[in-house]
Amino acid sequence: MSTTGEVGGKMQRSKGLSGNDRISMFHRVLERRMNANLKEETKSLLHRLFFLAKTSPELLNKRDLGGYYENLFQKLQRSHQGEGITGLLLLYSSHIIHVLESSSDVLYSVIGDLKDMQQQEERALLLEPKILLISHNIPCRLFQQWEYNVLNITAKRLDDTLQGEPIEKVISECLTLLIKLGIHMQKTYKEFPNKPISYVLDNVPELIVPQELIQRLLKSNELLTSHQFLDIYNAPLSVIIDSELVWPKPERLLPESRK
Repeated sequence: MSTTGEVGGKMQRSKGLSGNDRISMFHRVLERRMNANLKEETKSLLHRLFFLAKTSPELLNKRDLGGYYENLFQKLQRSHQGEGITGLLLLYSSHIIHVLESSSDVLYSVIGDLKDMQQQEERALLLEPKILLISHNIPCRLFQQWEYNVLNITAKRLDDTLQGEPIEKVISECLTLLIKLGIHMQKTYKEFPNKPISYVLDNVPELIVPQELIQRLLKSNELLTSHQFLDIYNAPLSVIIDSELVWPKPERLLPESRK
């Protein structure tokens, strides 16, 4: 008896999705998921994006950038229903740092918007954006909603010990501060759910990424621009087959009469 027949013979007889007495194992599992509504088995994967940029000198009111992203996220959620967007946008005097959590489609759309924005030249709200990190398949959200804040505090200056350090350590320092800030915000909102974000940030200036650190990261060639990132992401895969690794190059054998 074939393998299919063996599996079918061992299954109990029950009413299937199609009305037949006997169904496949695939339909059995599918029916169980539908009936049990096991959300943990069908939830979408979560990813986190960190990026930096300069703000345009033409951007006189920093809150306009917050409004821009609010509108963008509303559009993205209409086209990607059920994929929530959470994160934090920090607006400095001349720079920004942005953390976003959502599906990969939403995050790549945001990066695509950054690329399109650079083509607007003098109308661009952000200049020279660079991708700091994308974390894939994160277990849970660090932020419970998306918020932005215009910083009205003086962030600590870049530690002298980081001035001569390799860029990898500077990146690590930046990410560490952002993660610690997210954890602090979670704890504060649990204890004081109605506190504004400015209250939360004003109490932890030591967790605010120094603007000097952002300036150094934007000058680094190790970080990709939005354009470079999408070029790599959209590039076709180059598959090398085994025959291409053999030397000398294999040739088709011809019959003696045709040589």
